[in-house]
Amino acid sequence: MDKSLVKASKFLSLVLRHDPASIGITLDEAGWVEVDALLAAAQRSGLALDRPTLDRVVAENDKKRFAFSDDGARIRASQGHSVAVDLGLAAQAPPETLFHGTADRNVESIRQGGLRPGSRTHVHLSRDEETAVTVGQRHGRPVVLRIAAGEMHRAGHELVVSENGVWLARTVPVEFITFPDGS
Repeated sequence: MDKSLVKASKFLSLVLRHDPASIGITLDEAGWVEVDALLAAAQRSGLALDRPTLDRVVAENDKKRFAFSDDGARIRASQGHSVAVDLGLAAQAPPETLFHGTADRNVESIRQGGLRPGSRTHVHLSRDEETAVTVGQRHGRPVVLRIAAGEMHRAGHELVVSENGVWLARTVPVEFITFPDGS
């Protein structure tokens, strides 16, 4: 993705996941905002964002962070919110094993209290180790945790999968986490 699209993507992450009020928009209860309202607010805040650029950001974002409504009139972040939204995702049985990438400096805290969402609404879990490594690298020296997601689900914990394939849980208790040797 070129620099202008990266800038637009970061802007969208901020306003659609964390701080819509920063540009004077309000997300509905499901995290949606009208595209026209978003574009007008972006212009007022000094970002030259137009519909073709927005279309490219949504289409070309490698993590599929954003989605349009079926009619294309609204947009929202697929997951990663720190503001309260109900994405309307139904709980479902996950794969037996999922993965979580983190930095090595977080391991001891996770051993003590499991995985918690921090400033976000959910813990993010990946289907594969490679994605978890990529996530962990963003925060420091990566450590990949194995999550017994199937067992967790059978124990009554709700897991959902976002539109872009990221599995979400409110928390992951430590008894469902396998730590790599030496971490």
